[in-house]
Formats: sequence, C-alpha cells, structure tokens
Amino acid sequence: MKPFTERFYSAMENQLAEITLSGEPLTEQYKASIKVCKKAMTKLKNYVSSYAFQSVTEEVHFFKEIKPQFYSKYIYYINIYNFLTEKPTGGENIQRDYIHMHLAELKTFFDHNRAFYSYYRSGMTQMDEIYYTRGGFDVHAELEDFEEDEQYSTSHDYKLSKIIANEKFQDYLNLELAKIGQEEITSIGGRKIFPFDHPKWTASPTDAAELLYGLQASCAVNNGQIDIKELVAIWEFVFQMKINEPYHKLYDIAKRQTEMFVFFKRMQESLWNFIKQKLSKGLPPDKK
Repeated sequence: MKPFTERFYSAMENQLAEITLSGEPLTEQYKASIKVCKKAMTKLKNYVSSYAFQSVTEEVHFFKEIKPQFYSKYIYYINIYNFLTEKPTGGENIQRDYIHMHLAELKTFFDHNRAFYSYYRSGMTQMDEIYYTRGGFDVHAELEDFEEDEQYSTSHDYKLSKIIANEKFQDYLNLELAKIGQEEITSIGGRKIFPFDHPKWTASPTDAAELLYGLQASCAVNNGQIDIKELVAIWEFVFQMKINEPYHKLYDIAKRQTEMFVFFKRMQESLWNFIKQKLSKGLPPDKK
C-alpha cells in the first residue's frame, strides 16, 4: 500500500506546486488547489475500496496517518478560500475583527473536541484501534464528523483531518493578524509568534526566494508539508519585507546560464571561510 499512497500524495503535491507557480490570483489558486485535492482523495478512495488491509496495524496507520494527509489539505484550502472570498473591505479594525471572528470559531471547535484533541496532541495510542478502524462508529460521536461510507471511514479519522487543517488555518490567521501589526499575537501554546525586533534582510529578494524554495524542497520545514505561500508569508512577517512574485523569481533562478544557485554557493563559501577562520584561532566553530 505504501508505495501507491506515497505516489498519489507526491502527484498531488506536484500539482499543488504548479498551481503556486501559476501566477494566478490567490483565490483562483486555492480554488484550483481544492479541485486537485478532491481528485486525489477520490483516487485514494478508489484504491482502498479494492484493497484488503493485511492487519489492524495497517488499517490504523491508513486512517490515522495517510488519509488525514489528503483530507486535511482539502479542508485547509477550503478554509482559506472561504476566508479570502468572504473577507470584508475596510480598515484595520474591520480586518482585525474579521480575523478574530474566525479565531474564535476555531477556539470553539478545539474546546468542543477537547478530549480527542488532547489525545491527539499528547501522542497517545491506546484508543487507536477504536478511533481508527472501521466498524467502531459510536452513536454518541459527532455526526458532522462522520462520513456515511462506513467502508471508508472510522469514527475519528475525519475529525483528525479537521483538527490538522484547523491548526494550520489558525497559524495562517495569526500571521494575517500579525501583518496588521497592532497587537501581540499568540499561538495555541501561548508563545509569541515573534517576540524580537524585526531583523533586516540585507541580501536580495531573489536570494530570499532561492533560500525559501530550497527549504521547502529539502523538507526542512514541517517535513516539507508547508506551502511556499506560507513560507513566504512567514518570511515577510519576520523581515518586514515583500517578496513580490516568488514564482517568477524561481523561473529567474532556473534560467541562470552559468551558476544556478548563486546564493547557496555564496553561503557555502562564506560558511567555509568562517569555519577556517575559527579553526585558525584554535577555537571550535560555535564559540567566539
């Protein structure tokens, strides 16, 4: 099963990346992303409908790890698409109130599902066989979190997908709120998103794009499960700068004739010179 589901997911990610590079307006990008996710979900469901799980462990893994990867992205893109298309026009106070309304709705969702959310966040597994195998639908479970197809659903896999998607959506909203820049923003754990003075990026925006695409492609952030739009938004907030049309900058990087990865090479040379300088003084590289 693993090679097939990984191939489905990789194909979906590649299509989503192409949409990011399309240059279309954000609402159109998210609309197209929703369609890609829905198509991938259908393909996954068709595959599983003719597959016999070899063990309970494999079934739990599918409904706990694999299926929510697809469904959480789908829900997340729908959340952002609705947020953008319903966003009111107006000044900072109106924008702030709109974001706070969505954050309050998410808090209500997490509070309503506090027990299962704590189970998920703590990494517990003792209830996995009940939560993530078919046939365990409880009449007391939340009906809106249960799909009608019991052959392709468990009592909690859809709820898990919503939790994963809503966590990402909450981070997205906090970043949007932080861009307004008038108040302290906190995450679920109560930590400030950025508690320091904003530093200044002194290289070029193209260098920044090269670094951000490198971080995404190497799975250095969230194991690669992050959109380039999110990475760019985080970067723009931290450095208080705009990276206009990052997808065009990627094309510019790809079309370089002599050396494609100029910034990476410059970083490598600078780090090597730094290390040599430290070692020449008889000091380990991590000490001044």
